Amino acid sequence: MNESTLRQLTTLQYADSFFPSGAVAFSFGLETLVQDGVVQDAGDVQRFLCDQIEFRWASADRVVLSAAWQAGSDMSKLQQIDALQESMTISQALREGSRRAGAALLSVHRELNTIGAQEFSDAVSAEQTPGHLNVVQGLAWRGGGLALESCQLISAHSLCVGVLGAALRLSVIGHLNAQRILTALHPVIDVVLHRPMPPLECVSAYSPLGEIATMRHVGQISRLFSN
Repeated sequence: MNESTLRQLTTLQYADSFFPSGAVAFSFGLETLVQDGVVQDAGDVQRFLCDQIEFRWASADRVVLSAAWQAGSDMSKLQQIDALQESMTISQALREGSRRAGAALLSVHRELNTIGAQEFSDAVSAEQTPGHLNVVQGLAWRGGGLALESCQLISAHSLCVGVLGAALRLSVIGHLNAQRILTALHPVIDVVLHRPMPPLECVSAYSPLGEIATMRHVGQISRLFSN
C-alpha cells in the first residue's frame, strides 16, 4: 500500500467519532453553562468552543501532545510530560476527565498493538504516571505512524466534535448548526497551527468560564456528562 494513502487512512480512522476514545462522556463544562442559561444557542456554542481552542488547546493541549509525540517511546520523558499536565490542570473534573479519556484511548491502542501503548499502559497501571489524554494522543498517534501535524489536526478536530456532540445531546444546536460551527472554526484552527509552538515549560491555559463550570458541575442535580 502507498505510504501516503496509509497515513491518510490512519488519520481518518483516529479522527472518526466512531473510534472508541471515550470522549462522548465529557462536555468540558458546557452542560453546566447550558443549565445556567449562559449558553443558549449556536452562537454561544461557537464562542465557547473558540475560547477552548484559543486559550486552552492552543497553549496547553497542543503543546503537551507535541512534546509527547517528540518523546516517542521514551517512558521517562513521557512521565515527566504527564506529571506537568497533572500539575497544570487545576480543575479536578478536567484532571479526572483527562485521565479517564487517556485510559480509554490507551486501552484501545494497547489492543491494537500500537507501538509504545503496552509499556505506557503498564506504567499507568503501576501508578507511575497518571496517563493524561494529550500524552496518550502524542504517544499512540506517533506509534500509529502519523506525523505531528496530523496528530494536532486530529486533536483539535476531536475537541470540536466532542463539544459539538455534547451541545447536540443537550439540545442546544441541531446537526446542521454543528456542521456550520465546525466549518467556521477551521480557519481558527489553521491560524493556531501556524503559530510557533510554545516551549513545554511555557504551557498554560486560561479558560475560566469552562473551568469554573466543570468545578460546579458536580453539584448539579441532573447530569448527563462527567464534567
